[in-house]
Amino acid sequence: MTEILYIILGAIVAYLMGSFITAIWYGKQYHGIDIRTCGSGNAGATNTFRVLGKRAGTIVMLIDIFKGWLATSLAILLVRFDIIDPVQLDVYKLIYGLAAVTGHIFPIFERFKGGKGIATLLGMVFSIQFEAALVCLAVFLIVLIASKYVSLGSIISTLSFPLMIIFIPRFHTETPIVIVFGFAIFLMVVLTHKKNIKRLFHGEENKTYLIPRKNH
Repeated sequence: MTEILYIILGAIVAYLMGSFITAIWYGKQYHGIDIRTCGSGNAGATNTFRVLGKRAGTIVMLIDIFKGWLATSLAILLVRFDIIDPVQLDVYKLIYGLAAVTGHIFPIFERFKGGKGIATLLGMVFSIQFEAALVCLAVFLIVLIASKYVSLGSIISTLSFPLMIIFIPRFHTETPIVIVFGFAIFLMVVLTHKKNIKRLFHGEENKTYLIPRKNH
């Protein structure tokens, strides 16, 4: 019974960590604005980039990635204190990581109105499969540079994670639920980007130029 309480407590802590919305805090603390009232209205790194600039966007993104990694890695404490068996580590990393991503999307501190959780999700994947996360990040950057659409890069890079685990031997896992998680997360990203997908089909999605355009 005590072990279950520790596991639940860890999940609650992970959710609360995810509920700290960096974009909102940074915007209010250093610019005196609520980022949700500007630009696309999304409380995430992308909107911060567009509204407050590259420095602010980079800071927000890195903190969100770190909180996703840290919240997910809380599961390691369950192994250290012999609460769970080491073979169960990935499963509990998934639970804690999902709690953090849920917190970012539905933060209790911000009336359950947060961001889309992509950077937090990336931090989660870094904790579970570091090399696969690097490849996902590379896929995101390539798609972003080629298409100029952050949403498209987010969707494709998220899908690349479970596909890599299935088809690339280096990333194979002995925990099949990780694959299920990968496709579930892809579905979640698609659902949180419904408006973006609609704008993509209508050619109305905002473009982001990672590499500055040359003035002619």
